[in-house]
Amino acid sequence: MNLQQWDQVTTLVLLLVFFLFFCRFLLCSVPSLWRNDMKLLIFSFLYLLLIWSKIFFDTPEEATQGVVQKIFYIHVPSAITMYIGYFIGCMASILYLKQRKARWDQLAKSSIEVAYIFTVIVLVTGPLWAKPIWGTYWTWEPRLTTTLLLWFMYSSYLLLQRSGSHPKTKTFAAALAVISFLNVPLVHLSVRLWRGIHPSVLANEDGLPSSMKLALVLSFSSILMIYAALLRLRVDYEKLKQKVEAQT
Repeated sequence: MNLQQWDQVTTLVLLLVFFLFFCRFLLCSVPSLWRNDMKLLIFSFLYLLLIWSKIFFDTPEEATQGVVQKIFYIHVPSAITMYIGYFIGCMASILYLKQRKARWDQLAKSSIEVAYIFTVIVLVTGPLWAKPIWGTYWTWEPRLTTTLLLWFMYSSYLLLQRSGSHPKTKTFAAALAVISFLNVPLVHLSVRLWRGIHPSVLANEDGLPSSMKLALVLSFSSILMIYAALLRLRVDYEKLKQKVEAQT
């Protein structure tokens, strides 16, 4: 077996691990195998480290950007995961506004909090990648500006959630989550709408070498796994908090 074939085999094995993990995550509503959610989180971080070490050592450097281009494998999957997290938060908020059930507020709050972490990662890795390429950490380019606006909007949501547990507060927070999500498509389409200098990575995916595409998929799977583990941990915390408050 040559080096390329071995690389393909290891890639398939890692994707299989990811698939089995998600099957377990989706089918297990009450932790049985993973009685402690921290075990799930630790497993996810170990998978993440395995993937990123593979990317760092095995993925070729981009011809013009060099080693700094490897930030791409953190930046882009984090942005996609951010979209997913805010979408779930928006859908859960709509369901809360319709049904007024606590579980939807818990899911919305948890998903948005985890997605918020990935927004911060995007806002940190973006300038680190931009400095060697653009010569500056920040420019008021449409993609960067709309992403920063998104961060401020969801910061307001989280502050509102922490201001109290009154039903009206939860209702206002849910409405704000839905309104804030309207900015997500603008973030994604800003490069095309306003022709900024930020590259449209997903639109130019066909130009990526196959090794870079594989690395991108693996990195996305690992970051999505982290999101799922953190979301589960956060939702379980909200449920436990509700039980404690009901008993006091």
